[in-house]
Amino acid sequence: MALAFDEYGRPFIILKEQEQKTRLRGIKAQKANISAEKVIARVLRTSLGPKGMDKMLQSPDGNVTITNDGATILEHMDVDNQITKLMVELSRSQDYEIGDGTTGVVVMAGALLEQAERLLERGIHPIRNAEGYEMASRIAVEHLEHIAQKFDFGPINIELLVQTCMTTLSSKIVNRCKRPLAEISVKAVLSVADLERKDVNLDLIKVEGKVGGKLEDTELVYGITVDKDMSHPQMPRKIEDAKIAILTCPFEPPKPKTKHKVDIDTVEKFQTLRQQEQKYFDDMVQKCNDVGATLVICQWGFDDEANHLLMPRNLPAVRWVGGVELELIAIATGGRIVPRFQELTPEKLGRAGLVREKSFGTTKDKMLYIEHCANSRAVTIFIRGGNKMMIEETKRSIHDALCGQESHSQQFYCLWWWISRDFLLNCCRGRCR
Repeated sequence: MALAFDEYGRPFIILKEQEQKTRLRGIKAQKANISAEKVIARVLRTSLGPKGMDKMLQSPDGNVTITNDGATILEHMDVDNQITKLMVELSRSQDYEIGDGTTGVVVMAGALLEQAERLLERGIHPIRNAEGYEMASRIAVEHLEHIAQKFDFGPINIELLVQTCMTTLSSKIVNRCKRPLAEISVKAVLSVADLERKDVNLDLIKVEGKVGGKLEDTELVYGITVDKDMSHPQMPRKIEDAKIAILTCPFEPPKPKTKHKVDIDTVEKFQTLRQQEQKYFDDMVQKCNDVGATLVICQWGFDDEANHLLMPRNLPAVRWVGGVELELIAIATGGRIVPRFQELTPEKLGRAGLVREKSFGTTKDKMLYIEHCANSRAVTIFIRGGNKMMIEETKRSIHDALCGQESHSQQFYCLWWWISRDFLLNCCRGRCR
């Protein structure tokens, strides 16, 4: 290998003995691809099952992640081989479609390719192998449908669903609390599920976490939690029967969209400008009071002068709330997001039975709880843990539990694997045509 430069000063590498290198073809190329996939499957195999070990992953910027989730492990791996990239896509597709079994699909794919390698060595064409796997898959699905049992469940009868979620959480780091976490997950899904249409919108389930406390302190909030506090320390910490104005417009005077310059050369002009600005604030606060709002949630911030006007008029306010959180609050409370004060009406106010501010630990971190909403189909799972790593891994475990009502998919993998293996071996022996 040698380094050279072209006429423009750009470097390029000269590889010696390049003509002696040959491209892999035929069964050698197939074995090379299978070997690359077997390496990935071997890495994930030790993370599969209840006794699976966690992997410690370090990103290029030094962040450490500890997990046994297959999709997360593969996302953090730097792979160059095209076949291993296909395995990463396979795990990602499993995570998007099912939400669980991301490790199992890669391990199963590695096992099937390992058996396919033996069949290739016996002279069976790759297309025949693929056809055999497809036929075995159909046989496995038919057998699953034959042995499957249906059970009824509802808001009261949730024991079987809890056991299903416990199967998902058994292989996670949170398995010591799998029973309470499974109950929280099932109740959250049933709260947002449309049982008539058999549809679950997981976007209505918000998963939040805050460092501190114990994992056992994780709770289900029938409403929304916002990692904010009241804008003024003397505002009330608890509001019952709240009428919420959800605003995306700031509490400040309108700004012209063109460049401007204001010359103030006398005290009278300054006082006039100040009174005009205060009049803008007065009109905004009065508009919120006139429609009957008892709480204002604003996407943007407001200065101390607006905050000073809100406090004496007994109008609590929360500022710098994210857009996603605003949408969830609007869905939960039945309110409308208002872009301008002129459009604020009593019909667009959201309603909640209780809005309270809660403090955590000795650092007095505060969060806002919006509970007993008009539309109770939006819930929040609030996770506590000793450190950030524990919070993130619990979030991934809760995600698998929410999506993983198909958590018995590993049983399907095992069944499909054994049927596929027996079928292909019989094909190899000439017993199936």
